[in-house]
Amino acid sequence: MTNIDPPLLGLSQRLPPSNLAAEQALLGALLSNNRAYDRVSEFLTADHFADPVHARIYQSISRRIEASQIADPVTMRAEFEHNGVLDEVGGTAYLAQLLTAMVGIINARDYGQAIYNSWIRRQLIDIGETVVNQAFAPEPDMDGPKQIELAEQSLFDLATHGTADTKMMVFSAALTIAIHSAELAFKQAGHVSGLSTGLRDLDKKTGGLHPSDLLILAGRPGMGKTALATKIAFGAAESMLANARAADPEASRDGAQNVVPKNSVVIFSLEMSAEQLANRLLSEESRVSSDRIRRGEIGERDFAKFVAVSKKLQHLPLYIDDTPAITLSALRTRCRRLQRTRGLGLIVIDYLQLMRPSAGVKSESRVLEISMITQGLKALAKELRVPVMALSQLSRAVESREDKRPQLSDLRESGSIEQDADAVMFVYRDEYYLQQRAPKQMAFDNEEKFQNALEKWQRDMEQVHNKAELLLEKQRHGPTGKIDLFFEGEFTRFADLDTVHE
Repeated sequence: MTNIDPPLLGLSQRLPPSNLAAEQALLGALLSNNRAYDRVSEFLTADHFADPVHARIYQSISRRIEASQIADPVTMRAEFEHNGVLDEVGGTAYLAQLLTAMVGIINARDYGQAIYNSWIRRQLIDIGETVVNQAFAPEPDMDGPKQIELAEQSLFDLATHGTADTKMMVFSAALTIAIHSAELAFKQAGHVSGLSTGLRDLDKKTGGLHPSDLLILAGRPGMGKTALATKIAFGAAESMLANARAADPEASRDGAQNVVPKNSVVIFSLEMSAEQLANRLLSEESRVSSDRIRRGEIGERDFAKFVAVSKKLQHLPLYIDDTPAITLSALRTRCRRLQRTRGLGLIVIDYLQLMRPSAGVKSESRVLEISMITQGLKALAKELRVPVMALSQLSRAVESREDKRPQLSDLRESGSIEQDADAVMFVYRDEYYLQQRAPKQMAFDNEEKFQNALEKWQRDMEQVHNKAELLLEKQRHGPTGKIDLFFEGEFTRFADLDTVHE
């Protein structure tokens, strides 16, 4: 059997892509007229040149122009003679040669684009060689999935940081988009321009969930962060299905299974399994305690409820990923894939502190890691143009205060969480803390004092029973304030406070 050489065996024998003629033409254009620099300075740097001499010439020209000085063969000659940059290409006479290579100043951007494209191809070759080498001789702790993550991260970095396309938009175009959004809000029920959360008062305060926004939902353990996030994800998925049915009434007549929403919701549950999360949704919608479901204390009537609820839930465009300690690059890859295949309208992450930065990225501290993750999530929200909601833990500083309502400074391992977020919300339940302060008889001198304290505690408990507060402490594009919510602890269920509950 004949051995076949690997396809990339001769890769090192080939010359890397370059366009030296374009490099000479651009440098000649710059030396002839410094205004040509404005056409390329936005995307081109000295690192993009294949010839190191050309890179140094471009760097010197850039430095002089940005210092508001003239950069031409006369002014550059003394500098090049002093540092000997041009010795290997024939000395300062090479500057005159560059001028003859210049075709036209108007084409400067085209020259720059050709140089840049060659650099992109060289970077792709470097990434490819690295992937091949790591696959043949992996590091001890580098398994297959990690190698894929590193490769995807390298390509993502090249795609995002190495793009020459300008995203500048004329103001009239941006204004048209803004007016269109306002028109949608006016026409929709409840005047919500973004994606509905299923909570009327929250939608009223925020206008719904908006594309490209990073939202932080934080709270101490036991406050119901996961339950509230699940409620919002569920409400968003219901809104997507309802919009799909309204847009295609013919398909809706034959049953919901024929209606396919354009977008979907994905929950990355790093703490709970997909089964546990589904159990919560089942409990919330069927009004059967999740504790009873776990213990098997359910009857025929409960099963009937489960069947009815399951028919409702199974058509929702809702996905759950319960990968523990998922990395930022893996999360990004899965979201892109979902957007490409099923459409994507909302990303929910439960929770931030359980995530890891991208594979191969090492940081000096956990605070820096969290900052890198929040910056990555904000970049993901902008790239995919979807809202991203990330849950976050709070520090124990809350417990040491008399008023235990959270503040922005309580964000755990905050780093840039507050800075990167477009909105920061805290879920708080007075009932949780008041329950822990129930009076104990041994702490009182006599029965009368104990009974008085007990009665006062019971009155206070009645006032806060089944009530929760959503504290909107930061909203970049709107007002802040408190939103009162209804909370049923038995079903871990949030709803609008003044809704009739059966």
